[in-house]
Amino acid sequence: MNYENILIATENNIATVTINRPTKLNALNVATISDLNKAFKTLAANDEVRVIILTGSGEKAFVAGADISEFAHFSIAEGAQLAAEGQEKLFDFIENLKTPVIAAVNGFALGGGLELAMACHFRVASENAKMGLPEVSLGVIPGYGGTQRLPQLIGKGRAMEMIMTAGMASAQDAYRIGLVNHVVPETELLDYCISVANKIIKNSPYAIGKAIKAVNANFKEGKNGYETEIKAFGQCFGTEDFKEGTTAFLEKRKAVFTGK
Repeated sequence: MNYENILIATENNIATVTINRPTKLNALNVATISDLNKAFKTLAANDEVRVIILTGSGEKAFVAGADISEFAHFSIAEGAQLAAEGQEKLFDFIENLKTPVIAAVNGFALGGGLELAMACHFRVASENAKMGLPEVSLGVIPGYGGTQRLPQLIGKGRAMEMIMTAGMASAQDAYRIGLVNHVVPETELLDYCISVANKIIKNSPYAIGKAIKAVNANFKEGKNGYETEIKAFGQCFGTEDFKEGTTAFLEKRKAVFTGK
């Protein structure tokens, strides 16, 4: 499949998706969101892809924000539709993928860019990364899940301050408040993400998918995370991965998982 604004490379069960609009600092526009939706759907359906790494092209930005020129003159209804469609097509879609998605945050992750990174299952930042939600400085609020995911990750008070001041956090500050899991030199970012991905690949893809679902349930209105966990735990017992994992443990060998 050909994409207008992204690049995909797959090697050793790891797919790297690169947002490729360097002249626009990889800003998210409707076409890029559509490309990413199609790419993630295709990769999620490929059993050979066990981990996805999402990053931006160049050294300056992961994603510097949404493409403001596309919606500067929108009406109330058009603005609401933009947010709803974006959340459904990309941000919620990534969050609920059974395939783990790691955000490799290189450079600026602002507005929709930080919202995209937060939709991933966890984040690794380069030392030069800067993160923030500057939407209120434009007279609007985060519309791709930022007001929900940021408090979940760093707490209500810190999230309120970041959103209301429209300030940026350095990579080290982001690490200190729990917004990113690791901070590494820019030149080592992708290699580090690959090393983490390889640790994930050793484990059961079926169980990982169920774990993602159970963790996410705790943050969804009307969902009981404990009930979701109990059901998912039981479902694991009917899989080949469970039989292989327990047998390998008892036989003192490494398990070979198939995701079934």
